[in-house]
Amino acid sequence: MNKIVLSHPLYKPGMDALEGKVDLVIPNNGDSDEILDHLLDADGYILRIGKIDRKAIESCNNLKVITRPGVGVDSVDVEAATEKGIPVVICPSANSRSVAEHALALILSISKSIVEYNNETRQGNFAIRNKYTAVEFTGKTVSILGFGNIGRELAQMCISIGMKVCVYDPYVSKEEVNKLGGEYYPDMMDAIARGDYVSLHMPSLPSTRGMFGKEQFKAMKNNGFLINCARGDIINEPDMIEALSKNEIAGAGLDVLQDEPMKADHPLMKMTNVIITPHSAGQTQESTAKIVLMAVEGTLAVLNGEKWPHVCNPEVYNHPIWKGR
Repeated sequence: MNKIVLSHPLYKPGMDALEGKVDLVIPNNGDSDEILDHLLDADGYILRIGKIDRKAIESCNNLKVITRPGVGVDSVDVEAATEKGIPVVICPSANSRSVAEHALALILSISKSIVEYNNETRQGNFAIRNKYTAVEFTGKTVSILGFGNIGRELAQMCISIGMKVCVYDPYVSKEEVNKLGGEYYPDMMDAIARGDYVSLHMPSLPSTRGMFGKEQFKAMKNNGFLINCARGDIINEPDMIEALSKNEIAGAGLDVLQDEPMKADHPLMKMTNVIITPHSAGQTQESTAKIVLMAVEGTLAVLNGEKWPHVCNPEVYNHPIWKGR
């Protein structure tokens, strides 16, 4: 029976799908340096939170598949995995609606100061209503940077509640954006300047890490809000803290930070114009069930020698290990 190391337990449907099919080890730790002893003889590794680096991949000669229950693979050394013929299974599109809904929820919540008003009211401060920080979102513009599945879902929802949408994404055409009712901007800085809300929806790549910094914050409207349900390292956090502290922007709704789990003493935690959620945008009951079942199905398929289509490194099937399969 194959041995699978699972960094942390999956949502129940995923655990049920694995039961009796594999020998399962759950260290409740995803740091490959710290759980290397478990990984050395593992056939598969399902990584929820943590990382697996080149050192671990090169040491694990029995490892046949690495699975991420999601689409982000910045925590996996994909190059090292590909060199060893290890498919990196992902779960594309399974949580697109969930993440888009969460981005919209952040837009609406920060527009109405929901979190601050709730906290102050619970402390007996009824006069918080006179702070007048809430704004209407109808007629406002949301600039969506990254127009993949999530960005498209968000655009449609924003348009349906009376918002305007402008889009920056060098990999899509003006016609695609216009067809969905948005306005295409070929220049990112122009798109940022246009938005009352700027929502980020791109992966963490060498080309995107730290891409939203001082220059981008200065391009935003002073009454604009930043929304990030993508990856924390896209934003230069010291620059964001400075922009929020100096009221260069009105606020932010963040589901991701550079370091996770988020620390209670992080400077952003003290700001009343910031809403922070625990990287939970894709964690609805519906989407999580789909993701974990897709993750398990893909993992077991690869272990059975199948060329599973949902991998981030399809070129891995050119490796000699896969010859003739």
